[in-house]
Amino acid sequence: MNNNILKQVNDYYSDKITQNGATPEGVDWNSTESQYLRFKVLSNIIDKDENFTVLDYGCGFGSMYDFLKKSYTNFNYTGYDISQKMIDAALEFYPNDNNSNWLNSLNNSKKYDYTIASGIFNVRLKNSDEKWLNYITETLHKIDNLSKMGFAFNILTKYSDKEYMRDYLYYADPLFLFDYCKKHFSKNVALLHDYNLYEFTIIVRKNG
Repeated sequence: MNNNILKQVNDYYSDKITQNGATPEGVDWNSTESQYLRFKVLSNIIDKDENFTVLDYGCGFGSMYDFLKKSYTNFNYTGYDISQKMIDAALEFYPNDNNSNWLNSLNNSKKYDYTIASGIFNVRLKNSDEKWLNYITETLHKIDNLSKMGFAFNILTKYSDKEYMRDYLYYADPLFLFDYCKKHFSKNVALLHDYNLYEFTIIVRKNG
């Protein structure tokens, strides 16, 4: 994994939450409504009603956990974020919550039923498209190794309206990533590009 990219991402999101606090803007989203729509689409990976474990890879201050608690009653959640400031904010929201764990580093030998990654591939900063895509695929292999039953991630789409695109963001080719996931991770892959945001979600289901 490119340590320089990880440092850039850490600095970017740590600055965001310092400037905006524990708000959607603090994790670089526009609104709570759009954030929850993303969570609803990503949670399609979960096909158990209870007794599952989920890793929120790039958890921010824990908005996904808040969403999942409203939909499921019996599960164990782990939030991981490279930014310690994000983890600190999450611990302020959930200081004595026995059902959640908050981590700034991961034990790569530990596996979870599901891994969900929301928004972690959008901000490429000054990295080239080629370098950023390599970072994405490396991260997906890491996520795959952490996941027993499957994983889901979202990313901005190259089909975004040109006038709204920004040069520091990465707009991915959904067909390339669908093909990559089919070839490297599972035959059971879904591409969801039918919700009203400038992004897509990929669901990868594994064979146990």
